[in-house]
Amino acid sequence: MSIRIRFLVLIGVLSLLATLGIAYASYTFSINNAKQEARDKGQIVFDYLDSSRQFFKKEQRPKVLELLPRGHFVPELISGFTLTRGVAEIFHDKNPDYVFKQATIDPLHLANKADVVDLTIIDSFKQNPNLESNEGTIIKDEQPYYYFAKPIRISSKGCLRCHGEPEDAPEEIVTIYGSEHGYNWKVGNIASAYIVYVPLQKALDQAKKSALKLVVFGVGAIVVLMAILWVFFSMYVIKPLTRLEHRATEISLGKNLSEPITTPSNDEISSLARSVDRLRISIDKMLQRYKKK
Repeated sequence: MSIRIRFLVLIGVLSLLATLGIAYASYTFSINNAKQEARDKGQIVFDYLDSSRQFFKKEQRPKVLELLPRGHFVPELISGFTLTRGVAEIFHDKNPDYVFKQATIDPLHLANKADVVDLTIIDSFKQNPNLESNEGTIIKDEQPYYYFAKPIRISSKGCLRCHGEPEDAPEEIVTIYGSEHGYNWKVGNIASAYIVYVPLQKALDQAKKSALKLVVFGVGAIVVLMAILWVFFSMYVIKPLTRLEHRATEISLGKNLSEPITTPSNDEISSLARSVDRLRISIDKMLQRYKKK
């Protein structure tokens, strides 16, 4: 294998490794950036829904209870679950990339029924009673999501007004939801969790496309670089060395000793050429002296 080919192979391999390394770094950066962006957006959505519920709980519901006839129950006016679900549904219609769920182990409203993934998150709160919130990446419906979750603990008997014994629940609740599910909750238990899911698949696909484009452009740049190096080596390295090798062979055979060796450049090859030329001169002088004898 010639020096030119070995050099180009080395440069090509190193360039390809560098391109792959940069592409991987770009992919990793894009993934981390996508997760951070999903986290930031999800946090905003979560805080908005949680703030709406807190305002309703502290400010609106007490006043509504004062105005409603005693014993009268309207879920849309009294239930924090109903309020949050309604706000989340309207928000989801305008922002379908965000999924909010009041994931509940045994809900009144069956749309809130926790699935396997939701139960995994709820179990994390059961395993760590002091955990106030949780977040991270998770696979749901075969798609990657970044999630935010906050446990819903039954902290007072107020929740049991609707979720205690079915016979003690408001008549409107039993009429709307029936008496088979969503009851018999206990104070101190974790009944459900507020969860915001932010899909990551689009961001991951975009990161893969960006990395692939970088690899394609990198390979293209390597091909152009190899072509330039091939021409450069041919003109400024291989051609002068071939000519110098041809002259050295002539000198070794005693041919064309009177013809000087010249190179237009001023580099290592030129220095080698001058050395060979000095050898030519020395051999020529030696032969001239020999002929005189």
